[in-house]
Amino acid sequence: MSRLTVIKAVLGPILRLMFRPQVEGAENIPGTGPVILAGNHLTFIDSMVMPVCVDRPVFYIGKDEYVTGKGLKGRLMAWFFTGCGMIPVDRDGGRGGVAALMTGRRVLEEGQAFAIYPEGTRSPDGRLYRGRTGIARLTLMTGAPVIPFAMIGTDKLQPGGAGLPRPGKVTVRFGEPMEFSRYEGMDRDRYVLRAVTDSVMAEVMRLSGQEYVDMYATKVKAA
Repeated sequence: MSRLTVIKAVLGPILRLMFRPQVEGAENIPGTGPVILAGNHLTFIDSMVMPVCVDRPVFYIGKDEYVTGKGLKGRLMAWFFTGCGMIPVDRDGGRGGVAALMTGRRVLEEGQAFAIYPEGTRSPDGRLYRGRTGIARLTLMTGAPVIPFAMIGTDKLQPGGAGLPRPGKVTVRFGEPMEFSRYEGMDRDRYVLRAVTDSVMAEVMRLSGQEYVDMYATKVKAA
């Protein structure tokens, strides 16, 4: 058994007990082959709760600072986060987005499930913000279908994404597969990339019931 499988087997029951996730639409996720899980991002625990609701390993990008700590604590954190499916990437600087994109492409080309938050960061106020076009590039480059998903209620259990979450109930809702084969070979067309991204975000909005804001969350946080 892989370390990811072992940690998921141990952590899964604990997370289910703490957050009692109500899972809807899990049957939409294919059991094998490359697939992109694209959803909203409310708080830190999203990346821990959603993967335990899926019957196959899920990989996702995380900040490399989670695995670069020193001493025993640093080694334990690195073991835990990478064992949970996190792939550390330095997302700072001009090359961060490219590194994350290429990492996602590699995971998908290996036939795995890759989770992404198109907003690029946690929502600052619970609303759904404009998606970055990396999600469109990934699906057009690899041909992997997109499964939109919505995290509902996690922000109430961990407001602001900081501190220890409190127990409660959350909902994880998966939508039907979306495929964009009609745009094959157009992964450099910015109008196509925006159209694909917006269609994914519209489905995430429908699943989550969030208010949509047509601007990037990073700009709101920087203001």
